[in-house]
Amino acid sequence: MTTSPSPGEGPIRPVSVSLHEGTIAALRARTGKRGMSAYVEALIQRQLERDRLRELIQDAEAEHGPVDQAAIEAKRALLRDDKAGSADAA
Repeated sequence: MTTSPSPGEGPIRPVSVSLHEGTIAALRARTGKRGMSAYVEALIQRQLERDRLRELIQDAEAEHGPVDQAAIEAKRALLRDDKAGSADAA
């Protein structure tokens, strides 16, 4: 049984995509002509990760109910305090 490579793995193959001219110009300005493929590859991998995370959250909410927004805000506050503490220590 053969499995498909995971995102970011396997041989590199050229594909054709259609983009608006303004998008292409902005991409070239940011990456140069030779860095476009790596930049687009990274963007696609990041979006695939986000899509998968969204699916996992939906599955968890279907099984356990919606996420408690108060708990989310409490965790965010903890993260903000941790980051501020780290910056003060530097």
